[in-house]
Amino acid sequence: MSLPTTIEVAIPGRSYPVVVGEGLTRLLPELFDGVLRGVDGAPPGRALVVTQQPVIDAGHVAPVEGALSMLGVDTVRRVVPDGEVAKSVEVLGDLWRACAAVPLGRGDVVVAIGGGVVGDLAGFLAATYNRGIGVVQVPTTLLAQVDAAIGGKTGINLPEGKNLVGAFHQPRTVVCDVGALATLPERILREGFGEVVKYGLIRDAEVLGLLEGVVDGGQAGSAAGAAAVPDDLLRELVERSVAVKADVVAGDEREGGERAFLNLGHTFGHAVESLTGYEQVLHGEAVSIGTVVALRVGVACGITDAEVARRGEAVLAALGLPVRAPVLERSEVWAAMARDKKAAGGSVRFVLLEDVGKPLLHTPPRAVVDRVLDEVSVG
Repeated sequence: MSLPTTIEVAIPGRSYPVVVGEGLTRLLPELFDGVLRGVDGAPPGRALVVTQQPVIDAGHVAPVEGALSMLGVDTVRRVVPDGEVAKSVEVLGDLWRACAAVPLGRGDVVVAIGGGVVGDLAGFLAATYNRGIGVVQVPTTLLAQVDAAIGGKTGINLPEGKNLVGAFHQPRTVVCDVGALATLPERILREGFGEVVKYGLIRDAEVLGLLEGVVDGGQAGSAAGAAAVPDDLLRELVERSVAVKADVVAGDEREGGERAFLNLGHTFGHAVESLTGYEQVLHGEAVSIGTVVALRVGVACGITDAEVARRGEAVLAALGLPVRAPVLERSEVWAAMARDKKAAGGSVRFVLLEDVGKPLLHTPPRAVVDRVLDEVSVG
């Protein structure tokens, strides 16, 4: 078994490691020990573990709780509902009260085990309880390992929009066991590639090339492409994606500049999620749809070369990700995009591409966006 790879998120004064490997269960006590110890050298006395039932059933929670126990940390487990419905004021309120019942002190921690929903929710819990306590991220989905668990963005949803209430709160550490991905349902694994393709388009062209090499000739719209990615390549894609995100976050923690480019596909994607009730379309699927919209808007604005747009859309389709949008009330789409955190001064900004690896922020004319949405929407 190969050794794990450690990628540092080098935020001044708050650096932390992201460990990527396979079969990391046996290393968990060692991986947790250093990052959990406070200034007095003692580990926290208590941890609230936040997870979901499918994650427990897959066997990912017990080893983490066992490692914490070996370090002398008492754990209390809270299971939240599956899906984006968990990222609500009501569920968060229950978790706040669970923290108070333990009770967790300022030196204790929240441990998130699961996908992006668990990471966002538990991270925001840690950011707000007792004015901020430590959080450890143990992501078990591809989407969470390459994106959601890294960078300190935490939050919950409102009916009006995705992640509208949240905080920046960096974790103590992130442990990405790529072996856990073998337990995922096909659709959950596949959606993570929406974020992986994003990294290939905005920064690491090798990611795009590696994916094209695997899915070349695959059937658009099928699941075969994502399933065809071999384990060794999957680990490389996770490592490359983590490296991109770590580098961007280290240089722009609070999205004042370059970090905004990580939102390729998210402007329209978040609108799709919120307007379909956070249930019909998964986050990575919505990012895929939003990426196609952004690529086509770029072409229509004379910014993106048509071949770049073709490559991006083709690899998403070959991976089995959606490249067409549900038909949505257009006025509601624009209202949702205007509420998005990426909007500025009432204008809706998109991340577009001048070329692979050359993103930019642009506010396209509404008529151009509407024309593209007409092209990609299907009933």
